[in-house]
Amino acid sequence: MDYTTALSFALPLSLGIAAFGSAFGLGRAVSAAMDSMGRQPEAAAKIQVGMIIGCALIEALTIYALVTVFVLQGKIG
Repeated sequence: MDYTTALSFALPLSLGIAAFGSAFGLGRAVSAAMDSMGRQPEAAAKIQVGMIIGCALIEALTIYALVTVFVLQGKIG
């Protein structure tokens, strides 16, 4: 099996794993933030800002995975 065949199987799989990990992480982060806001409503603004920054960083990892897939896909053909 040459490397192009391996890449053609690995690229979609890696993107799916990255998307699943990102969705799982975002779900946990938002759940924890909502829990915290429910317990301490007076700190909701600070918690929300932290949650949004954290969610942006989590999404950035998925975007990096997508860009990597596109770069490696260019090496196949």
